[in-house]
Amino acid sequence: MSKTAPPESADLVEVVFRVERMDCGNCARMIQDRLHTVAGVHAAQGLPVNRRLRVLIDPTVVDAEAIREEVGRLGYAARVDEGRRDSASAMAAWTGPEAIRTWISGALMGVALLLRWLGPEPLLLTLPLHDLHPADLIFMTAALVGGWNFFPKGIRSALARSLDMNFLMTVAILGAVVVGETLEAAAIAFLFSLAELLEGFSVDRARRSIESLFELAPETAVVLVDGQEVRRYVEELRPGDRVVVRPGERIPVDGRVDEGASAVDQSAVTGESMPVEKGVGDDVFAGTVNAQGHLRVRVEKAAADTTLARMIRLVEEAEGSRTRSERFVERFARVYTPAVALGAVLIAFGPPLVAGAPFTLWFVRGLTLLVIACPCALVISTPVAVVSGVTAAARNGVLIKGGAHLEAMADVRVVAFDKTGTLTRGHPEVVDVVPGSGSGLGEVDVLRQAAALESRSEHPLARAVVQAARERGADHSAMDVRDFESIPGRGVRGLVDGERLLVGRPELFGELAAVEDALHRLRRQG
Repeated sequence: MSKTAPPESADLVEVVFRVERMDCGNCARMIQDRLHTVAGVHAAQGLPVNRRLRVLIDPTVVDAEAIREEVGRLGYAARVDEGRRDSASAMAAWTGPEAIRTWISGALMGVALLLRWLGPEPLLLTLPLHDLHPADLIFMTAALVGGWNFFPKGIRSALARSLDMNFLMTVAILGAVVVGETLEAAAIAFLFSLAELLEGFSVDRARRSIESLFELAPETAVVLVDGQEVRRYVEELRPGDRVVVRPGERIPVDGRVDEGASAVDQSAVTGESMPVEKGVGDDVFAGTVNAQGHLRVRVEKAAADTTLARMIRLVEEAEGSRTRSERFVERFARVYTPAVALGAVLIAFGPPLVAGAPFTLWFVRGLTLLVIACPCALVISTPVAVVSGVTAAARNGVLIKGGAHLEAMADVRVVAFDKTGTLTRGHPEVVDVVPGSGSGLGEVDVLRQAAALESRSEHPLARAVVQAARERGADHSAMDVRDFESIPGRGVRGLVDGERLLVGRPELFGELAAVEDALHRLRRQG
C-alpha cells in the first residue's frame, strides 16, 4: 500500500472494496490520491486487474460507507467486497454503455466521411450555415457521443486537481471542435473510446483467468449427517465433517481419507501429472479429481484455508507486489501526465505569444501532443501481463509468489530439476511393450489382452493402455471380459476369453524372473 504505515499501536482495520470501471493505473492512482486526503485513511491501494481497492482506516474516524461515497464522487461505483465470484465474461467489455456509445460514434463518423466524399452538397441536404458542411455536424455529434465516455471523468479529475488521460482527451476533443477540426475531434473520440474497450477487454480477460481458479473447487459438497447424505455449500463445512466424493468428482476440501481408496489427479494443485494413489489416512486437497474410487474424506481445514484458497489469494495478491518495472511506470506516470499538459500549453501558446506564429497551427500541434502522449496503456500493460502470467502458471500447477519473482525469471539462465520425471507432457503414454520370454506372445498380443481388461477401468494408466492398443492396431473389441475387479492402488484382474489375467504394478505379481531384467532396465531409463 502507498502512504506511510501507521504506528503499530493504532487500532486499524483493512477494508477491501470492489470498484467498477477501475480498469487502469491512472484510475487507481486518482482514487488513491483522493482517499489520502480523507481523515482516518492511513493507506490505500488500487488493483485495477482485480478491481479491488484496499483501504487501511481508523474506524473511530471514518467508516466504509464514507469511503464508498468518496470514491463515488470520482465517478466510480464501489461496494465492500464480500468474496463473491464474478460471473461476467471477458466479452462484457463489448456490450456495456461505453461500448454502445463507441459503436454509435464510429457509425456516425463513417456516415460523415461518406457525406464528405460525395461532395459539398450531397443528396438534398442543406443547412442554414452555408459554410458548414452537413458532415461537420455529424462529425461533432460523433465526437460528443464518443467523448461522453470520458468527459465526466475528465471534468472530475480537473476539479480534483489530479490530471489524467481523461482530462487530456477532453481538452483535445473540445479544442479540435473550437478550431473547426471536426473530423479530428470525431476520430479522437472514437479511436480513444475503442482503445479503452480493448484495454478493458484485456483487463477483463486477466480478471476472468483469476476467477477461473475458483472453478477448480466445487461450490457444494455431499456431507454425511447422522448417516444421511446432505448437500451443503463448501463454505459451511467445518473441520471434522465427513464428505462423500464419488468417482469423477472434484474433492471440495482439504482433508484426510476416512474410508475408501482411489487414484487422485492432483495436477491442478501440485502440477504432478501422474495420479496419486490414496487410501485411508492419506491427505487430499481441494480442487483435485477423484479418478475412480469412492472416497469418504474427513474435513481438516475450512474452505478459506485450503491449499487451493491460499493459491488463489497468492495470485490475487500478485498485483499488489509491484515489480521493478511497475514501480518505475507508476512513478513515471505521476509526473508524466502533468508534464504533458504543461508541454501542450507551452506549444499551443508559446510560439504565438513569443514569435507571433499562427495561433491555429500551434494550437493544433498542442492538441496533437495531448492525443499521442496518453499514458494509460503504458501504465496498465505491466500489471495485466504480470497477473496473466501468474494466473496461467497457477492453472498449470506452478505457484509464483508475486510479480517480482515472475520478473526475476527473465534473468534466469540455468534451471536445475530435482528428479527424473519432473518435466512431462501431463499425461501417461505407453512407450514400450516387452513380452515375457517363453510366453509365446508378441507385443500386439500382450497389448490386446491388457487393453481388453483395462477398458473396464477409468484409471489414467488404463486409458493410456487402451489408447496405445488403438494406435498400434491391437483390436480387443471382440474379446470377452468377465469377473472384472479393481485392486485399489495395485491394478486390475479378470477373465479375458476365459483366461485369468492381471494388469498392474510389479508388486502385484510377486517375483517374476522373466521380466525382472526388463523392469530394471526401464527403471534406469526413468
